[in-house]
Amino acid sequence: MAEADRKRQSKSEIVVVSALKDWSCAECGGGWSLLTMDDKGPLCLSCADMDHLVFLPAGDAALTRRARKASGLSAVVVRFSRARKRYERQGILVEEEGLERAEAECLADGDARERRRERERSRRAEHDLAFQAEMAAEIVRIFPGCPRDRADEVARHTGARGSGRVGRSAAGRAFDPGALRLAVAASVRHRDTGYDELLMSGVNRAEARLLVRDEVERILEEWGNP
Repeated sequence: MAEADRKRQSKSEIVVVSALKDWSCAECGGGWSLLTMDDKGPLCLSCADMDHLVFLPAGDAALTRRARKASGLSAVVVRFSRARKRYERQGILVEEEGLERAEAECLADGDARERRRERERSRRAEHDLAFQAEMAAEIVRIFPGCPRDRADEVARHTGARGSGRVGRSAAGRAFDPGALRLAVAASVRHRDTGYDELLMSGVNRAEARLLVRDEVERILEEWGNP
């Protein structure tokens, strides 16, 4: 199958070699950086009637595909890699008009892709707002004494997409009471106790949490049973 693929490729592609060493054109005797093989031997692009083509480096698959399609004549440029012991594609030669047409099509597609990405961002933002509103409502249900603006703040913080916080865990997305309690406790710890000041004074995290634990539990109890 590999041999069949190579035969099909050789029939559909003109191959141009980027030379590693000096050579002479079989017709004009000149030596250039690019050559193609003919029955007479190696030919420069001028003698091979391809000197009007322009080089498009490899790297942009969509542009390459469209430029080849828009060009009546094209060729694949390869160069021998001494390290890998094989010929490797460097890009293609295409008609300048075809390349310009392909570039214009890709630019138009780029605008379309950006508009599609913007719509997707808007949909995700709407979904996130709805998700956070539901989470805030669930926090208030579990902790009736929690101020609504505080519940909204906790939901925005812990439910932010890509945050890796408890609100984005599987349990958080399912509004598991245990997960939401952890999120509210974290807010209380930072906002309503001296936890941050303890950390800034050099107390390690585990000890600081232990020192403020009773205060956190007291507030959670008040909010849970107002």
